[in-house]
Formats: sequence, C-alpha cells, structure tokens
Amino acid sequence: MVCARILIMDYIDEEQTEAEFVYDSDQIDEFETYIEETFGDFELVYHEIVSPDIHLDIIIVPPDPQENYYKLITMGAGAYEMDIPEEIQEYDLSRAEYVIYLPAQWDLENESEEAYWPIRMLKDVARLPLNTQTWLADGHTVYHSEDREPFANNTNLNSLVLLRRCDYDFTPLHFRFSSGEKINFYQLFPLYQEELDYKWDNDLEALMDLFDDVRDFPLIHPNRLNRGKRTLN
Repeated sequence: MVCARILIMDYIDEEQTEAEFVYDSDQIDEFETYIEETFGDFELVYHEIVSPDIHLDIIIVPPDPQENYYKLITMGAGAYEMDIPEEIQEYDLSRAEYVIYLPAQWDLENESEEAYWPIRMLKDVARLPLNTQTWLADGHTVYHSEDREPFANNTNLNSLVLLRRCDYDFTPLHFRFSSGEKINFYQLFPLYQEELDYKWDNDLEALMDLFDDVRDFPLIHPNRLNRGKRTLN
C-alpha cells in the first residue's frame, strides 16, 4: 500500500447545518449489532450535536475483566465514499470507520484537551477524506498540525499511522451492510516524530517490529516510550 503523508486540516461550511452523509436507521442497527458482536457490549455513544457534513458518532465499549481497556469506534464515517485510485478499486476500500484503544483509567468525562485529544483525533481523521478530497487506508500517516506540534500539552505524540489490525489480536476487520457496502476498520495509533521518520525511511512492517515486545501496544499512552529514539543510536 502506498504511504501517504497527510495533514489534518479543519474545513467546516458554517452555512451547512444538516449532515449530507448519514447511515439510515437499518444501517445503524446492523452496524451496532456488528460492533457488539466484535468489540463488546456498549451503552454509551457520543452523539454529535452539530454535523456539517458527516453525522459522526463515537461508540464507547467499556473495559471488562477480559479486556481491561476502552474501545472507541466511529459510527458514520463510512457513509461517505472516499475517492479511491482506479488501480486499487477492486479492493473495495472506499468506506471506513476508525478505532482507538484507551487505558481503563482514562477519564472520558474530562473535557480538557489533555484528555480529549484522542477523541478529537478520531473525529478529525474521520472527516479528513471528505475535507481534503483524499483517501485513507492501511499504512497511511497523518500529522496533527502543519508545524508538527504534539496533540496536547501532556504528550509529545504528534502524528498517527492507520493500521488495518483493529482488534487486540491484530486481525483485519471489515463489515458489509445487507445493502452491499463494505466498511473497513482502521486502528489509529499515535506516533512520535522519530517513529514517523523511521516509518518513512523504512516501511510499516519495520515500524511495527519496534513494538514486538510491548504487550499493550494497541493502547494510547501519552507518555509511552519513544521507540524511534533507539533507532537513532
């Protein structure tokens, strides 16, 4: 898969108040059933109040004794069909939803940017293909800002990579509505600048090899060890 270096940007048409791209009620029912069967039971959904383009909700699957971490999954991004290059259209990659994993102690009720940035990351990435007329897939990388600033004051993580491995065993996941549309799931994993540089200089597989000995690799930790620094020695 071609690696894309993409910058998150914020484009909102203030005159547009009703979402253009939405799942219908049958699709929502099918999607929620798949999420429960695949990620676990949930009761909490962050419903978007104002949707200028895509109506984007976030499903919160809580920690449990077997999987003691939060799973956050977007619901609605796949209503928009990305403009996929003709040469790879056979892989049916035009629709996607996005996943992140947070430690069980993460305070989801805290509205500060230090706590909210992973959710903002989800929302920004979900709208990126529409706002910039591009597409996202496995291995693509995204900057938080043009000046490569960190996501928040409590972390030096400043970018992310999309991974097709979207469950804790790194199994690629996808779902198909009864109407035929295929939804691909991508895990968003934040990176330090050194890790992003290493990925660009090598490839996605080489980057993932840096995390082979990390048991909780899928979880987002704002101050985790920078695996890219050891490659500079």
